[in-house]
Amino acid sequence: MLNESGPFKQSKILFNRAKAVIPSGVNSPVRFYEPFPFFAISGKGSKIVTIDHMTYIDYCMGYGALLLGHAYTPVTNYVKSQIDNGSLFCVPTENEVELAELISKIIPFAEMTRIVNTGAEATMNAIRLARAFTKKKNIIKFDICYHGTYDYVLVNAGQAHRGVPSSEGGIDESASQTLVLPYNDFTELEQVIDTNDNIAAIIMEPVPANTGLILPEKEYLSNIRRITREKNIVLIFDEVITGFRLALGGASEFFGIQPDLATYAKAMGNGFPIGAIAGKKEVMEQFAPMGKLYQASTFAGNPMSSAASISTIKTLIEQKNKVYPKTARTCDSIVRGIRDVSDGYGLDFVLTSIGSMFHLSIIRGERKDEGLMRKVDPRIFKLMYNELLKQGVFIPPSQFETCFVSYSHIEEDIDQTIESYSNALQKVKEHR
Repeated sequence: MLNESGPFKQSKILFNRAKAVIPSGVNSPVRFYEPFPFFAISGKGSKIVTIDHMTYIDYCMGYGALLLGHAYTPVTNYVKSQIDNGSLFCVPTENEVELAELISKIIPFAEMTRIVNTGAEATMNAIRLARAFTKKKNIIKFDICYHGTYDYVLVNAGQAHRGVPSSEGGIDESASQTLVLPYNDFTELEQVIDTNDNIAAIIMEPVPANTGLILPEKEYLSNIRRITREKNIVLIFDEVITGFRLALGGASEFFGIQPDLATYAKAMGNGFPIGAIAGKKEVMEQFAPMGKLYQASTFAGNPMSSAASISTIKTLIEQKNKVYPKTARTCDSIVRGIRDVSDGYGLDFVLTSIGSMFHLSIIRGERKDEGLMRKVDPRIFKLMYNELLKQGVFIPPSQFETCFVSYSHIEEDIDQTIESYSNALQKVKEHR
């Protein structure tokens, strides 16, 4: 547990200030951690520095946004060059055009792109786009996939798969248009599709990464692509996390499957706020002003975020033969090291990885769905999390969030991380 009078004293003081003026003291619930979160003041490369002058190897990495690392020089320099020319015009700029051209260049199905500000904005409008295109109302989402905090995706499964709000403030009528199904169960999905002719879209994370890290079973994604084509259902890949991270072309390139629409954010701007909806021209043309689907935003395509994204994507294009192999090797080394040091502790755990993403759950049995995830003991996670902090390693402060490796992580980080996990898991063993 964080020490209120020791190395986290300034974070405690600042959290008390925050609670007086910010609901719960945080602007996103995933930032809260009992008894209080630490506050950051800077980051460089693979490290994050707190207001209490503690330095950690960072595996949260902006929940996957910082693929290149904190304050990556080519990106920050490109953004600085834009600052002197102005930050917002609310008329088109060349940056927006160049960014959309880059996306079309590397993503074959991205015939058109609408630039937005966040992942949630992207997924929300992708769903609206599918409804406008198909003239149907229902959508299908999967129980372990996260797509943002708006009424028709912030839902749990109700009777006959009909969604019910999973948060106060949700609207039953909106949630009921969403069908919630188990991930990795194609048989049940096929049955639902065969008995419902009002499905506009299936939206899915190709690799769910908010309830642990769940990998799609063999042929699962290709079967979904096949049936959505047969039934004229728009397939939306939510690549807010996997986009530009699993591969230059995201999960679509990694698995060799092209959806009709895909949404991007996070690694697209290496930490700057930006998102995008990309897809087939016939679907994208539903957007106003040429189409009848009204979507607008003051900050969409702003020159600052667009500059960051242009620099990020150009770096990834130029360095793809270095960035992706290096981040995957770093991740693999960490995972092998954790597995090696933990095997002797007699703990039941699941350690999953893909590309530059990994997740450890101390749990018995194979984890495929949210039901098994509920068996994870939060007290054990807190013990492991706090011990890792003591060892200089910061992972996302939630047992369900995935860890992310960046291009800036180095060999020394790997060694320290493995040793830190060894010490933390030893503590877990002692308290079991």
